[in-house]
Amino acid sequence: MAAGTGPQAACPAAERQEGREAARSAALDTDEDAEPLHVVRFGQQHNIQSVLAGTPAAGKWLGYLTNYLTKSLAEPLDATADNPARREHAARLIEALHTEPCSPTCANWLRYGIQPKNAKPGMAPGRCRGKAHKPDHLGYAGRRVLVSRKWSNKTLAEHKQDRRTWVLEALGQTDETPDPHRYVWRPVPAGDANVPPLATRLLRSIRDRQRWRAHLRQLEDQNLSATEGRAA
Repeated sequence: MAAGTGPQAACPAAERQEGREAARSAALDTDEDAEPLHVVRFGQQHNIQSVLAGTPAAGKWLGYLTNYLTKSLAEPLDATADNPARREHAARLIEALHTEPCSPTCANWLRYGIQPKNAKPGMAPGRCRGKAHKPDHLGYAGRRVLVSRKWSNKTLAEHKQDRRTWVLEALGQTDETPDPHRYVWRPVPAGDANVPPLATRLLRSIRDRQRWRAHLRQLEDQNLSATEGRAA
């Protein structure tokens, strides 16, 4: 084996790199105006917590999540006041979004010689009132939180039917189609003595909702106990 080629031999490039790093460190110690090449600073603190379905905290964290998801998408642009590069970038983005098509019905399609869907007289490029062209939306005109049919392939009516089927099975009742004529709906004139005050009606609705929820929790506990018993 030739000298200097063994596994313990030092690499000249590594030695030069170590020498440069040592020189930089010495410069930082002796020169008060010297600046490091890289600076790492601690950012904002993040409180990361796990969420378990069915726990009392799940509804609370879901409310927080929905609250922050529905905030303005352009809020981070407020921090660009002291950063010209970011401010100019945001301005260019907003200008581009002003003339880009946001949907099949957007008037900006006329810029490309394409007739928009459901075209109307007076449509002109750059005059679309869609949310995607507004700075607060930054090109996103859809929902901030996906609707259920986007991730479950079910509509709201189908979810309600699934919920109804589960409740009826827990109660041991059959799922029969209710008679649409079992109730008679008619407008109530103002000041009708048979109609309780609004506050009373709201309190009754809250009471009924609490009673239903307590009954559903009782059924869930019974089903969970039965499942654990079969598993044992």
